[in-house]
Amino acid sequence: MKNRLYWDDAYPIALSLRQAHAQVDPSTIDLAVLREWVIGLRSFADDPALAQLTMLEEIQREWVDLIK
Repeated sequence: MKNRLYWDDAYPIALSLRQAHAQVDPSTIDLAVLREWVIGLRSFADDPALAQLTMLEEIQREWVDLIK
């Protein structure tokens, strides 16, 4: 698979989430839900167990910035 995503790819993950969940306000998403959505992305290739709170917060921040 080309363009695989990993936990430290906050901006590309945020772009993918924006496409997949266009009607969602990312500032209202629970981080547990965000984690599941990231893991569910077709291009996500990292180990789900490696998710850290700081990574999820950064992904959420990037996503919020995309809709400003």
